[in-house]
Amino acid sequence: MKVNGKNYTSIWIEENNNVFIIDQRWLPHEFKIVELKNINDFSTAIKDMWVRGAPLIGVTAAFAFAKSMETDNSDNTLIETKKNLLLTRPTAVNLQWAVKIMFDLLSNTKKENRLDEAFKKAKTILEEDIYSNFRIGENGYEVVKKILNKKKSNSLNVLTHCNAGWLATVDWGTATSPIYYAKEKGIDVHVFVDETRPRNQGAQLTTWELLHNNISHDLIVDNAGGHLMQHNEIDLVIVGSDRTSANGDVCNKVGTYLKALAAYDNNIPFYVALPSSTIDWNIRDGIKDIPIEERDTNEVNFVQGKDENMNIINVDIAPEGTKSRNPAFDVTPARLVSGLITEHGVFEANFESLKNLKLISEG
Repeated sequence: MKVNGKNYTSIWIEENNNVFIIDQRWLPHEFKIVELKNINDFSTAIKDMWVRGAPLIGVTAAFAFAKSMETDNSDNTLIETKKNLLLTRPTAVNLQWAVKIMFDLLSNTKKENRLDEAFKKAKTILEEDIYSNFRIGENGYEVVKKILNKKKSNSLNVLTHCNAGWLATVDWGTATSPIYYAKEKGIDVHVFVDETRPRNQGAQLTTWELLHNNISHDLIVDNAGGHLMQHNEIDLVIVGSDRTSANGDVCNKVGTYLKALAAYDNNIPFYVALPSSTIDWNIRDGIKDIPIEERDTNEVNFVQGKDENMNIINVDIAPEGTKSRNPAFDVTPARLVSGLITEHGVFEANFESLKNLKLISEG
């Protein structure tokens, strides 16, 4: 996708296998690029959300193994890298997925070959992520066409929650991929962007993406979505997922469940866009079994922005001594999900349909 007219991905490799990312903590106010050099850099980048979004976390973890092998290709380093990465964030299943792939591969590779094999596999995971998200756009476009045919119009109003754009993947995004693809096909797309408290990833990241890629949009507060649905201003809700259970329960940024309830009540399609790597085939009850990350309460009590002198500051919005809770995710039951848009097609949110997806993805 584009930033100031130039194509970027969220993570990329330059000569000598140097790994660079867009440091998302400073967006939209500052565009910063940083190099990740060692396991501490990678672990901090994931834990402190320099990078975020399940697919991007997985790709970043893969390159963490590669850079670790650059320093020391021992079994001990493999074990420590795995341990450090798994301690960063508990909810996004792509982290565990990528760690398992890299650890299993390198454990069965001769030490002298580990560095080359690690970078080769990490680059493959990166390229596959780009392709998967492009395919999500193609398959999501089929959903868009059905909605437009029923509406008898070429204009589409989409509601998003959090950021499931190219900044949450390597490129294209998950929830935004059908939006970008539809725009390229000549559809008049308008996006209503939830601000997404806390951390405001919608306000700070999704709007920034859409602005730089010329997608029409309005920023709205989190609680405005239901009102817009009641007044027929929303045709489609698309969100991403950090972990989806084998029966179709969807874990995503906190607040997603409320949007799904409002969409269900107003008979508005509620779709989830995700690569098949985001499905946890070992979990069949997402509400009961998906671990929900509780983050620092300062994310609730403080808001980041610019002051009148254009300095980036954190502003305290609650009385001193106020106790807070900060569950980062919630789980939307499968019964509220119209369908799952994946790189292999659109599937129903139930165990039987997803069994077919598993067979395709593993085949």
